[in-house]
Amino acid sequence: MVVKQNQDDLLYPEIEAYDTGFLKVSNIHNIYYEQSGNPNGNPVIYVHGGPGGGTFPKDRRYFDPKTYRIILFDQRGCGNSTPAACLEQNTTWDLVSDIEKLRQHLNIDKWLVFGGSWGSTLSLAYSEKYPEHVKGLILRGIFLGRDSELNWLYQGGSAHLFPDYWEGYIEPIPENERDNFIVAYYKRLTSNNEEEKLKCAKAWTKWEEATSKLYIDEDQFFINKSEDSAKFAAAFARIECHYFINKCFFDSQNYLLENIEKIRNIPGIIIQGRYDCVCPATTAWDLHKKWPEAEFHIVPDCGHSVSEYGITKKIMEATNKFKNI
Repeated sequence: MVVKQNQDDLLYPEIEAYDTGFLKVSNIHNIYYEQSGNPNGNPVIYVHGGPGGGTFPKDRRYFDPKTYRIILFDQRGCGNSTPAACLEQNTTWDLVSDIEKLRQHLNIDKWLVFGGSWGSTLSLAYSEKYPEHVKGLILRGIFLGRDSELNWLYQGGSAHLFPDYWEGYIEPIPENERDNFIVAYYKRLTSNNEEEKLKCAKAWTKWEEATSKLYIDEDQFFINKSEDSAKFAAAFARIECHYFINKCFFDSQNYLLENIEKIRNIPGIIIQGRYDCVCPATTAWDLHKKWPEAEFHIVPDCGHSVSEYGITKKIMEATNKFKNI
């Protein structure tokens, strides 16, 4: 029998943002940001996953509100940022630039950078470009944007563990296009056929939700229970597929590893679920080998999701350790 442990038992109490706003970052895009916690505290930027995931109020609760100035933002095209699901002027380097513009807008010299899943990718890319403004890094569920990682999740690797859910993922795609699901999905997610677009967005999103936890609980699938699930899926799947078909806009497969020397002197903590089937542990291990100075934790009884108890526990330990960094 599985005894469920409640993530809420580990988190700080719910808080409201004391400041919200939109920052115009291009002639098209306005990104939503908010601040909570201590206005004079240790600034931390929370970099959400996806690409295309957006932030949620619970994301504030990983940080001690008495100590931290907690900054959340929605990346281009997702969450409260506008325009929704827009792919134009939406690349990794646009997002890196947005983070730096937000830092300047908020008049912060250095901040702690926290990112999970795609957020770990973007956190690394930002930190390697602007290491002088990063006082520490907390990374969870490492993703480096390499073909091997994309093929694992979207081309059949995880299917060996989730054959039942894989059937739902491949169902919208004709058999003669299944040699490259990212290409096939991208064609549909960027088409003018709204019915097919939504069907594919939901199938893509459900597959990722199904593979995210060690113990699957469909009652907790966002795609199944939220009135906003269709809107979320449309942005999430479309933006994610856009990034993946473009190789995350990196110049090489190992771009982030090749530039790791720029941040090796920055304190870091890497947290990885042993049974992560979205971002397999081999990726975190590769980062650990290139960046041995960072603390490295493999959580033995968890998958990918930030809401799993063991992952949350390690995150709370990390944010508490870096309170006064």
